[in-house]
Amino acid sequence: MFAKVKSEGIWGINTFDVTVEADISSGLPRFDIVGLPDAAVKESRDRVRASIKNCGLTFPISRITVNIAPADVKKEGSIYDLPVLIALLKASSQLNGSVEDYAFIGELSLDGELRKINGVLPMVLQAKESGAGAVFIPFENADEGSVVNGIDVLPAKNIIEIMQHISGVKLITPAYKEVRDEEIMLYNIDFSEVKGQSVAKRALEIAAAGGHNCLMIGPPGTGKSMLAKRICTILPEMTFDEQIETTKIYSVAGELPSDARLIARRPFRSPHHTVSAQGLTGGGANPKPGEISLSHNGVLFLDEFPEFDRRAKESLRQPLEDGRVTITRAAGTLTYPSEIMLVAAMNPCPCGYLHHPTRQCSCTEAAKRRYQEKISGPLLDRIDIHVEVPYVDYKQISSKQPEETSEAIRKRVNAARAVQNERFKGTSTKCNAQMTPAMTRKYCTMTDEADEFLKNSYDTIGLSPRAYDKILRISRTIADLEGSETIELLHIAEAVNYRSLDRKYWR
Repeated sequence: MFAKVKSEGIWGINTFDVTVEADISSGLPRFDIVGLPDAAVKESRDRVRASIKNCGLTFPISRITVNIAPADVKKEGSIYDLPVLIALLKASSQLNGSVEDYAFIGELSLDGELRKINGVLPMVLQAKESGAGAVFIPFENADEGSVVNGIDVLPAKNIIEIMQHISGVKLITPAYKEVRDEEIMLYNIDFSEVKGQSVAKRALEIAAAGGHNCLMIGPPGTGKSMLAKRICTILPEMTFDEQIETTKIYSVAGELPSDARLIARRPFRSPHHTVSAQGLTGGGANPKPGEISLSHNGVLFLDEFPEFDRRAKESLRQPLEDGRVTITRAAGTLTYPSEIMLVAAMNPCPCGYLHHPTRQCSCTEAAKRRYQEKISGPLLDRIDIHVEVPYVDYKQISSKQPEETSEAIRKRVNAARAVQNERFKGTSTKCNAQMTPAMTRKYCTMTDEADEFLKNSYDTIGLSPRAYDKILRISRTIADLEGSETIELLHIAEAVNYRSLDRKYWR
């Protein structure tokens, strides 16, 4: 007897259609799985055999061959347990009803229960694209799978429920869960809690409005981490497409919270400075997304920036330019999206008190130079905005004057993003920071005074061509915040100021 059922495979966050074929023929009892299976797929033979017996069904004592097609693509993980079992039951005439319109994804326990798996969302999306009418998934993945419209997502606790549904005895209710909009943008932190630091707040507002990377430099305790943690409170709400993109990454990585249907708030990732380069970019024997990709559509905060391993820091260079991480292994090449807003924070020197108004720096010139050299010129050049976070005096910290709230700042950010959404309509560009050189030339029109000022600054400061483009993009964002069609002198002057701080510390 022969049977085949539909399933889905996953490699990175890319998915592909899979067909599981089962053939039961006469001959010495044997159970073979072919189609480039890894060790976990081969072990499904034992899980499937035990599940069938422990559910009171009959395991065929025959020559069994299971092919997981396409045979030239490596299959990994335990997600094929369920389709293999269904194919065997169908081939041995123990399952009544048609399975042509269904796709099956799931790992089995030895008693026939379905266990939670990673990567359900992208695989359900693929099943929908391939034309399946319904897809069976483990019950614990119900919230995640219910995101996809246009296909019935059927969460099952065990194989008996699946058999009853297919045979029409007892139907499974498709998963559906509504997300309340008011839950999306709730934060328990706010910019109004940070006293003083008006210049740093302004810089972060510009960074949020244009999607620019930012480096904050200042002595310990001045509020760098507080500011960074509150950036998400002023970023625009995620679109549904952005939520789907981000949730796919978290699903594959196994980082999706058990009670979450979607990643509805922009991610904020803050890895410790001991993280490895692989931890940032992703990889491993079975490659998983790293911190850069887990920050996709959100913020990656690197505190104590110089203390990160040099290889880890330098691994940021390509993702910051291209918006994606490419990992090459013997088994193939993976690409993870990484459209992130990098926010880094550092002290001005090893002791932290260089240029402090009340405390004297105790570092030698050699120590300061070694500390500064931990951040390479090419990496520093890729960070759009450099801003100083100075010492806060007693008058500022004890002031009763209310600070501006995140909600007020976010309104201005949203207005600037609305201008950019209209500007880049019909393209893949989402914000000013992602403009191509051609777009930069097209949309960054300056007045004569602004052009002359930038020319003088370029020669005086010694800017690179990359820094020139970034200044234009930053000034475009500043102009958008001001509601100006043209980049004026004040816009350029402010943008240049955000690119000159490195000359103070990296002489």
